[in-house]
Amino acid sequence: MTGSPVAVSAPGKVLLAGGYLVLDREHTGLVFGLDARIHVHVQKLPSPPGVVLPEIIVRSPQFKGAEWRYGYRQTEDKGGIEVTQLKGSTDCTSPTRFVNFNVPLTDAHKTGLGSSAALVTAFTAAVLTHYLDEEQLALHSESGRARLHNLAQAAHCAAQGKVGSGFDVAAAVYGSCIYRRFSPSVLEGQGEVGSRGFSERLKAVVEDSNSTKKWDMQIDKSAAVMPRGLSLLMCDVDCGSESVGMAKKVLSWRKENPEEATLLWATLQKGNEDLARELQRLSQGCSAVPQNYKNLSDIILTIRSLIREMSAKAEVPIEPKVQSDLLDACCQINGVIGGVVPGAGGFDAIALLVQEEALPSLGEFLRSYTTAKGDESGAGIGKVRLLGVKQEMEGLRAEESNIYADWVK
Repeated sequence: MTGSPVAVSAPGKVLLAGGYLVLDREHTGLVFGLDARIHVHVQKLPSPPGVVLPEIIVRSPQFKGAEWRYGYRQTEDKGGIEVTQLKGSTDCTSPTRFVNFNVPLTDAHKTGLGSSAALVTAFTAAVLTHYLDEEQLALHSESGRARLHNLAQAAHCAAQGKVGSGFDVAAAVYGSCIYRRFSPSVLEGQGEVGSRGFSERLKAVVEDSNSTKKWDMQIDKSAAVMPRGLSLLMCDVDCGSESVGMAKKVLSWRKENPEEATLLWATLQKGNEDLARELQRLSQGCSAVPQNYKNLSDIILTIRSLIREMSAKAEVPIEPKVQSDLLDACCQINGVIGGVVPGAGGFDAIALLVQEEALPSLGEFLRSYTTAKGDESGAGIGKVRLLGVKQEMEGLRAEESNIYADWVK
């Protein structure tokens, strides 16, 4: 145990291509990290010499009443460490370096940027590096990041109550990449904390030592690039409707229509691969020569068409009409190359590929964009806000702990 204060940050994410497909190991997703990062600072609780307090205090000073206290104990029969919440929701001081949202965490607006995965990843990394020295876990090493990735995936799945695709945790650890998911069986059958042998099973998962349940995800960072002069931007959409259980409906449609779904998903996979290749090609071009983005724009339009086809067949609003109208309107602005409803789709956000010189025009357009008309879902767009975030190639990173000195007591 080092005992020294440590700080770690992890990026948010946007799944630019591969929504729903990324759930299946036969397909991949093109995921970009975002420079909206989750920061976690860990330090030892003050106590008299020789006294160890079996307590963890978690504070989120950007929100009102965001403090939680937990007790922990070692269970019997190698059942792991059991954590019990002792107290929650007390006021804590807001930092000066970060934005003060001035609302309780429960009232915070969800933007779908992968904050839960980034939080779990950064928290896991910060706690481990606080307790372990570099010989036991080095975040900058390939083996250290792999072990951290494995534990963060297990923790995130436990928190969600299901084994997801894991692309968001992968992006938090490794940054922008093309991602092929791990086999769900890797994390199945772990049991509950406190059950006999839980710690040994979890250790085998983290260290990838179980020959029958090997981690088999594929992460290709070299294939996820953004050409110079282009930015991946996110827009928060204030929409009057919300869809629940979209993934379940899409997977149900796929199960009931296997031939139709297989053909459509294969065509979508090719479009997603074309998108990644075109971004790579543009990245290799000479910066002194103006780029022609027509092919990139056409590829994005093809992907959107296929997404709308899946949306109609599965009767799920992956790209609802109000979002289609917004994307089409944005793409009329000179310098906006194209855009999609990212990830699982729906009404919350859009992602745009934009030339840097088009940012002022896009911002001005979005400030006045509203529509009173709704689609078949009854949704209508209110305000559209251009978020101050863009792509981030780097994943998890250590931070200097002194940058938090004004709010860590």
